[in-house]
Amino acid sequence: MFGIRSVVLWFCTLMALGSVARTAFGQERLSPYPDETDREIKALAPEEVAGLLDGAGLGFAKAAELNGVPGPRHVLELASELDLSGEQRARVQVAYDRMHGEAVELGALVVELERELDRAFADPRLTPEKVERLTIEIGNARGGLRATHLVAHLETAEVLSSEQIARYGHLRGYSGHSDHDKGHRPEDAPR
Repeated sequence: MFGIRSVVLWFCTLMALGSVARTAFGQERLSPYPDETDREIKALAPEEVAGLLDGAGLGFAKAAELNGVPGPRHVLELASELDLSGEQRARVQVAYDRMHGEAVELGALVVELERELDRAFADPRLTPEKVERLTIEIGNARGGLRATHLVAHLETAEVLSSEQIARYGHLRGYSGHSDHDKGHRPEDAPR
């Protein structure tokens, strides 16, 4: 029924598939992290450490930004284009200064806690309780950091008109997306 040619063809096909499968399986077993073993803090890229220590946004306020609630740093950068009044500029600066001060403080705390966790894993006496304590503290610090950035967005939106918020969205490249063209303001939200 099967000729010798068919059997040889099936055998070669199975051998090739087995070789591909072994190669793919072997690749899956390689870690994506080999270049990160020399980091000072293994879980944080150097750029992330720098951003945390500098009070940078690092995407913490995406929920606000991408839903049409502007951030203070970008509003200040776009002050002329948004035609901010002197009073608006001063109020947004206050929101930014508060946020930035808290973000630097909380960012430094996140870095220190991550450093402590990293060192803890180098100690063979590490306990599950210490891991749990440190990761909860890191989560709380990151949560506080995120809240600081998000609250600053709310404070900034309170200062701007709907037209300025819509213009902000356009200037930031969000035109035609989400609530940006509607000039979203917290007080306009349905209650």
